[in-house]
Formats: sequence, structure tokens, C-alpha cells
Amino acid sequence: MSLLDTPRAGYPLTRMRRMRRDAFSRRLMCETTLTPNDLIYPVFVLEGTGVREPVASMPGVTRLSIDLLVAEARAIAALGVPAMALFPVTPASAKSEDAREAFNPDGLAQRAVRAVKDAVPELGVITDVALDPFTTHGQDGLIDDQGYVVNDATVDVLVRQAVSHAEAGADVVAPSDMMDGRIGAVRTALEAEGHIHTRILAYSAKYASSFYGPFRDAVGSAANLGGGNKYTYQMDPANTNEALHEVALDLDEGADMVMIKPGMPYLDIVRRVKDQFGVPTFVYQVSGEYAMLKAASQNGWLDERAVVLEALLGIKRAGADGILSYYAKDVARWLAE
Repeated sequence: MSLLDTPRAGYPLTRMRRMRRDAFSRRLMCETTLTPNDLIYPVFVLEGTGVREPVASMPGVTRLSIDLLVAEARAIAALGVPAMALFPVTPASAKSEDAREAFNPDGLAQRAVRAVKDAVPELGVITDVALDPFTTHGQDGLIDDQGYVVNDATVDVLVRQAVSHAEAGADVVAPSDMMDGRIGAVRTALEAEGHIHTRILAYSAKYASSFYGPFRDAVGSAANLGGGNKYTYQMDPANTNEALHEVALDLDEGADMVMIKPGMPYLDIVRRVKDQFGVPTFVYQVSGEYAMLKAASQNGWLDERAVVLEALLGIKRAGADGILSYYAKDVARWLAE
């Protein structure tokens, strides 16, 4: 019997507004709650010392050198945010066709992981496993002579990248590339190297979305990508059943958690994944979502705090266990007030 089939008295014996009348009764019947435990804070890291660069298309978001990143890690841990996701801004001189900087043990991402884990060991550190910050063409993988992203050769590099992150101390590696078979290959390599506790957060349903633009500006891959696109490996926004297939494959290959990206335009996918699999399900409130809310708020068209909390609550209500959001630090402060 469904909820709608349950016998109930009609109006006026049942007045739905009774329970909405006062704050105390609204609180008592609240079905979904948002806490700092639901948040993951994505941060862009760059070379240098004492460097803080604003991201023009993401007001309020900055790229940080490792020393300032460590200070930020301490701040969010103090606010109760359980994890940080790191995204390196690779210098142009370190980019190449074969993305070899991705698995450099002394690369920017690897040094950032070590610094954060040394300073704030209780904070979870999640690393992005993808090649777009390291390629001269801005694609998430290696390309052939026709510019097509090749699968298996890319997976080989992703495996080396993931292992280098685990060796640096990453708690979670998060392949966001959408190559076939990469979760199984990464899991096998982690096990073989003794990293049995390293978790895999698979970007299982990552759509070829137009909401990623500001992120590509932030990591410096937009100019390299130019007029290119990622339609041959990221998912078609029209598809839902395909997402379930992708999630099932990644779980079978050893993923501990799955990601749906972007967030708000894809909440139907979140609900289907959670209902179908019941596994830890994460959502990325992406740069374009952040930029829209920020711009409208700065123009006085929206109440920023109210709409951000509503948007995140909606993602949680759809079934998300955790949310990557550039608002995570602000939200943790708001929730503490």
C-alpha cells in the first residue's frame, strides 16, 4: 500500500495547515535536514607561496597556493565540514600531450595532498582523477591523430595518477573522466599497491553539460579546449537509463561511492540512482550553478542565503548523501548561527 492509498479523513477533520502553523510543529515534522556533515568543499590549488587569485567567473572563489590551502583546510575542519576536494591549476609549462604531470609524485596535487593531510589529518581529502588539467588540448584523456579521446591508453595514465594520489595520502580518489573500465583498473592497481583503504568516488553519471564553463576557467583548461567538446565520453543530457547502466558498471568494478554531475538539473537522476542502488550517492553543485546563484544574489534579485540553502536541501531531498559545493564554507557558517 502506498502513502496515497492510506485511508484518511477529509476536510475539515484533516487540515494540513495545522502542522504548518507554528515553527515548533514545522520543525517536528521536517523530513529532510542539511548539516555540515553533508558538505564537501572543492578548492583550486596553484603553485607559489602566499598566492590567492580570484576566479572572475565565480565571484568569491579563489585559487590558493598550498600554504593558503592548508589554512583553508583548518578553517573548514573547524566548521565541521568533513572533506575537501582538490583541483590543481597546472602551469602551462607542465602540460603535455601525454599528461605525464598527472602522475608526478612531486606534482602540485600530490604536494597539496601531503600538506593538507600533515596539517589536518582528520579532514578527508578527495582528489580529481582526470587529465584535462594536464593536457595541452584540454580533453580528459589522450587523443589520437583525429582528436578522438582514446579509452584504454587514457585508463593506463589514470591508473598511474590515482596510485600517485593514494601514495601521497589521498583518502578518496575520484575518477571524473568517464572512460570505460577505469574504475576496475584503478581498484585493481590500488589493491596491488597495498592501498586497500583508499576509497573510490566514481563520477558515474557525468553529463556533457554547459554548466561547467566557470570551472574550466578556474583550472585553466577552457583555453586549451577551445571550440572542442566532450560529447564522445560525457553523457547526453537527454538520457536517464544510461546513467543507471553506468552506475551499475562502476559499482561492479569496485566503486565505493557514485557521483551525479551537475546537480540541480539532474535531480531526477539522483533519485533514480538512490532508489535503484541504495549506495552512497554524491552530487556536484557545479560551477555554473554556483555562478548563477551568486550573480543573481549580487544583483539583488535573490536572497543568497535562502536560495543556496534551499538548493542544497533540494539536492539532499532528492537522495544525495553528500554534496560538493563552492558554498560549503558559507553554508557551514550559516548552519552554525
